[in-house]
Amino acid sequence: MMKQRRTFLYSAVLFLAACGGEGAGNGTPMAQALAAAPSASATSAEPATPAAASTATVALAGNAFITSAPAGAAEVINDNGLANWNNASTVTSAYFRVASAGSVTLGLDARLAGSNNSTIRVTVNGTPFTVALAGTATKTYAVGTVNVAAPGYVKVDLQGVSKDGGYFGDVSALKVTTASTLNYASDAANYYWSRRGPSVHMGYTTPANTEYFYNEMTIPTGQDPVGSYFMANGFSGGYFGIQVNSATERRVLFSVWDADSGAKTTLVSKGAGVVDNGFGGEGTGGQAYLLYSWQAGTTYRFITRATPDGAGATNFSAWFYAPEAGAWRYIATWKRPATSTYLTGNHSFLENFIDTNGYTGRRVLYGNQWARNANGTWSEVTTGRLTGDATVTNAQRMDYAGGLDSGRFYLRNGGFFADYVPVNQSFTRPASGQQPTVDVNSLPQ
Repeated sequence: MMKQRRTFLYSAVLFLAACGGEGAGNGTPMAQALAAAPSASATSAEPATPAAASTATVALAGNAFITSAPAGAAEVINDNGLANWNNASTVTSAYFRVASAGSVTLGLDARLAGSNNSTIRVTVNGTPFTVALAGTATKTYAVGTVNVAAPGYVKVDLQGVSKDGGYFGDVSALKVTTASTLNYASDAANYYWSRRGPSVHMGYTTPANTEYFYNEMTIPTGQDPVGSYFMANGFSGGYFGIQVNSATERRVLFSVWDADSGAKTTLVSKGAGVVDNGFGGEGTGGQAYLLYSWQAGTTYRFITRATPDGAGATNFSAWFYAPEAGAWRYIATWKRPATSTYLTGNHSFLENFIDTNGYTGRRVLYGNQWARNANGTWSEVTTGRLTGDATVTNAQRMDYAGGLDSGRFYLRNGGFFADYVPVNQSFTRPASGQQPTVDVNSLPQ
């Protein structure tokens, strides 16, 4: 999938112990819930003034997911929040982040449709509350108060218990009252992107006239949910990596954008079994992919090449080393018009491309990067800069990280974990000295 909006934005867990007990909500106004909440106090002789609590509206449209549902379930998250809620086995999870430990009081903006009364269970960081809904008018139902033990994301699960009609209710938002600073998706125009989650990039410092770029990539076992794109070799004009497209399909994908002028990128050649087509949606260009059941826990190798053709265009090529076969696989060569360049802007990125799976987490390791210039000299690449997309820079999500892990660069996103790593910082890995053994002149075409 193309990601023109996100790929080159280089400028820019959750383990929360909650205490509390079984509670009941019956439409009690939030003011009463706040009055019942314990207030903070200092232990010194001169009491400090506690931070004032405030209430935020956390819309389910941008902050919630159907995280568990039986086959054929009808529940959805739409522009209004949770809808079509009729199955007691379905779990909807909403998330928001607190910047500090402390008390959090929750309410629920909800209405009934298709029932006169229902009972639902609201579980906040593992603490369950029972809430009774009644009436067709939207109102705020009090849920209860929990004490959050550390900064990070708070998870709120909704599950139906009983109803006297067809539906448990429509839920539009959480009402969150706390003295802590909150982070949640608040830009309604970009809820699709915030639900997809933050994309993070590792930009590499490579020499001038880089003709070939080499990278090794490992996805740890269990870090490959559906919707993941682990991009190894990106460059100004395209990118190359592996995807999880469904529970039964995985791809090796190489894509090159059309020229900035709009002139079309064209296919020069492709490898055996490779599918080529155009793409749109997030920019336009050409893509080539190989259906390949790559496995988490295995290290794969990637090579990209750029060669100006001397007539105002550049040919971009890609190869993938399949250790299962013990051989390099040729993916394709694309000709990009109105472009005369070697490889620039070399980088890797990590993204989720399915918005309904935006609650899942993933992680990837990148090691032993090398660049080979047009004169045939290999140089090891040891510096990377962590950046993020607009979801990161606009503070719509904070479950992202990157840096160094046991001598390799890593990227992480999704899953609403607590220990995020700020972007716009550089990292240097230790040099391996292990120049690629590949003979680039013998790579298959």
